[in-house]
Amino acid sequence: MSAAAVTATGHRPAYLVKGSDPSLVAQAAHALVEQLVAGGDPSMMVEEFGGPGVDQFDIGVVIDACTTPPFLVERRVVVVREVGQIATADSKRLAAYLADPLPTTALVLVAGGGAVNPTLSKAVTATGDVVDTSVGIGKARSQWLSAHLKGGPVRLDGAAQNRLAEHIGSDMGRLSGLLDTLAAAYGQGATVTAGDLEPFLGEAGALAPWDLTDAIDAGKTAPALGVLHRMLIAGESHPLVILAHLHKHYRQMLRLDGSGVNSPEQAAEVLGIKSSFPAKKALGQANRLGTARIARAMQLLSEADLDLRGSTGLSGELVVEVLVARLSRLGR
Repeated sequence: MSAAAVTATGHRPAYLVKGSDPSLVAQAAHALVEQLVAGGDPSMMVEEFGGPGVDQFDIGVVIDACTTPPFLVERRVVVVREVGQIATADSKRLAAYLADPLPTTALVLVAGGGAVNPTLSKAVTATGDVVDTSVGIGKARSQWLSAHLKGGPVRLDGAAQNRLAEHIGSDMGRLSGLLDTLAAAYGQGATVTAGDLEPFLGEAGALAPWDLTDAIDAGKTAPALGVLHRMLIAGESHPLVILAHLHKHYRQMLRLDGSGVNSPEQAAEVLGIKSSFPAKKALGQANRLGTARIARAMQLLSEADLDLRGSTGLSGELVVEVLVARLSRLGR
């Protein structure tokens, strides 16, 4: 962002806070507003619109707030939540305001409620900052966690970091509160061991679908069932949702089987995906399983689908447990 985009009072005209985890978006928006208030009086500086449980508002009132000079304070901070719910015409009105924003106003747009209008998103990008809270997957997720631990109120030793990463899984929104609790218990800047950490962990967090498919592909039945249980309980995933993830995983292998594809790039093209990393995994597993076992996996998935829709008296949780166990045996 160019220096010209910074107002005389040291802030950007607009900010867009977005991401896939609502709790991380909310935390980032809260931290941004605190930074913009900078120790001032929030009751005089901050005006909020929208959000869960809040009645609909007139976008004209938001623009009036943005164009009103501050009184007895350095700046006004106007926060609009759930901007994905704003109508297209109203989004364009906000974008038009950002073409000539008031220098003493910081407009904070918090994503949620659907996709942000592209015109509004472009206007923020041109005049302000986009705060993306997305964690990513694999190496990116590990880097995100390391960076946030490094800047946290306590220091975790290596064993504690590994235990924390394993425990919270993809529920990174729990990290900030947990670190604050550890700081309250052991003091700011304290070094926390795995033993110190354990009493504060609580219930294990949810895991991502690829954690389940990775364990199944490796033929590790017990770990696969462990991941499944965390998805069902901590992640509150419905058995039909888990079945859909598994069906997509094996459908990709089915499309690659016998296709003559021999590189991740070719596999990505066949599967219609941009990244070659998941395509490489699908191609490797398809080659390991072979046609007969892929066909058997599709048969197991079909039977489980019928069972989940009422062809058996078994619970949905038990149906997917049996399915995961059988699929993992195919991977051995």
